[in-house]
Amino acid sequence: MTEPTTASSVEADAPPAIPLTEPEGGVPPIIDTPEALAEACAAFAAGTGPVAADAERASGFRYGQGTYLAQFKRKGAGIALIDTAALPDLSSFGEALGDAEWVFHAASQDLPGMRELGMTPAKVFDTELGARILGWPKVGLAAVVERELGFALAKEHSAQDWSTRPLPHDWLVYAALDVEVLLDLRERLGAHLEAAGKLEWAEQEFEAVRLAPPPEPREEPWRRTSGCHQVRDQRGLAIVRSLWEARDKEARRRDISPGRVLRDQAIVAAAMAKPLSLDALLGVREFQSKGTKRRAPQWYSAIEKAMALTERELPNRRAPQGDGPPQQRVWKDKRPEAFARLTAARERVATLVETHEVPAENLLQPDALRRTCWEYDGGGEAWIRTFLASRGARAWQIDLLSPELAAAFAAPAESAPTEPSPES
Repeated sequence: MTEPTTASSVEADAPPAIPLTEPEGGVPPIIDTPEALAEACAAFAAGTGPVAADAERASGFRYGQGTYLAQFKRKGAGIALIDTAALPDLSSFGEALGDAEWVFHAASQDLPGMRELGMTPAKVFDTELGARILGWPKVGLAAVVERELGFALAKEHSAQDWSTRPLPHDWLVYAALDVEVLLDLRERLGAHLEAAGKLEWAEQEFEAVRLAPPPEPREEPWRRTSGCHQVRDQRGLAIVRSLWEARDKEARRRDISPGRVLRDQAIVAAAMAKPLSLDALLGVREFQSKGTKRRAPQWYSAIEKAMALTERELPNRRAPQGDGPPQQRVWKDKRPEAFARLTAARERVATLVETHEVPAENLLQPDALRRTCWEYDGGGEAWIRTFLASRGARAWQIDLLSPELAAAFAAPAESAPTEPSPES
């Protein structure tokens, strides 16, 4: 690789970034046989230092978030591009890496897929999260690479259908370059974090990402249908639910992204129209394309089921209330002391954000802050520390925030002229 730049920030008069068009050692053959995987395992086991890791999916093309290509790089081993459609069990590769540190950019996106492949790293370094903790304004891989290494990294293949076989050569170049730069980037970011006194903060964040459990299944996921808010009656919502469930079943069966089976706009349009016959459904504009028209009987069957439900079987107009606080617009009337605490707390958080140059959402998740303000009933800093820990806050966050929140709660704003911004 060309000698990287030494500047740690991008200046207005910085020289143009150098286009990075191919890995230093070229693009290796794709690994798609057990024999080739065994050779890669031996090479990476003999390598030294951290392991750069990345994964490519087929989001928007296939059902779910499965990994179709896994990329790795390690000193002494080079780059490995593994076809995970042909080799869905990479547990032997994970074992070959032992307790090596894995370097990701946005690890939370790739770790679930790595676990599905049978691999769990012993330690993680996340260059995207590190850039956030440093307070950098742009944290995408291309932006961070240009800022730190002086290279221009093309990202035009990030949204491709990586289930395609064979994979085009230029896609493989793109995939290889993602791990080509990560090890150098890790060294740079590690040095910046240490110089800023934030390395321990970052390490706690990296470990939290590594150990994060899978998200809980959403309750009534059909309510996330784009445009569902336009449907205000229960019968229409029943149609949305029935079509969403029928679409999801068909998408899973065909291994196709649900939006490619039936668009959200079509679901909402049917719910608004409430057609009483197949012909009426075909008269809805969103059901007149060739593919949608061909499967219209299937969709009309789902609509008939919704139309046949009794009143008691219809979904509620409102989504189920979670276990968190109510919407902020009612705080001032329903619990004014909590509203005052939230106002005062956000002022303290804003000061910490400016002082430490850390985004507010990385200092503390907004939901955790709202819950703390809503549920506080005395106990001072000790209660706050315990509560933040129960919400998953890391030690560095608790140490920074607890005394500030305790002070805010001890003397909250007596009144607040405006409602706190929901973006804060």
